Amino acid sequence: MEANTTNNSRRSFIKKSCLAGSCACGFLSLAKTGNAQEQKDGASLLMQEWISTLLKSIDDNTEASQQILKNCAQVHFQHLEMEKVLQPFKGNIEKFNVFLEKEWGWKIDYDKNSGVLLANENKDFCVCPMVNQEKGVDSSILCYCSEGFAERMFSFVTNKEVKAEVISSIHRGNNACIYKVLL
Repeated sequence: MEANTTNNSRRSFIKKSCLAGSCACGFLSLAKTGNAQEQKDGASLLMQEWISTLLKSIDDNTEASQQILKNCAQVHFQHLEMEKVLQPFKGNIEKFNVFLEKEWGWKIDYDKNSGVLLANENKDFCVCPMVNQEKGVDSSILCYCSEGFAERMFSFVTNKEVKAEVISSIHRGNNACIYKVLL
């Protein structure tokens, strides 16, 4: 019964996304005009607007929506080749924490006894590349993608599955994005 509920939720999500006008489905090729740069700019604008509409449409924070966004983190993780970036820290969370503080400017509070790590991005803006600051797209559902990214990152370093939760977010009205990671 639970699997059927999940399938129905996914179907509902896809249907809702398409009904909201975010289902472009390749029609960009029908409207191609102008030079290559104009086409590239047009495609970028289309993708940004498509994603913005999709995010606004699914911002109901259902469990299915949250999991879909968490799964999207894998694409960003692979695009950045994070396994190569993280390889020098594999098995050494303390060394990774120093890297995050020194290179990324994060503030890390790690309680080794409880296995709880608080990772503060220490920025007054969202670093997500999917956010369109020009159009004011700041959907808080994107935070689930960030949770997924943090889980993948810390899981790779610790070589075990971890759980991450965004406990503070620019998109939720806070001053910084902070993750609680259970190692």
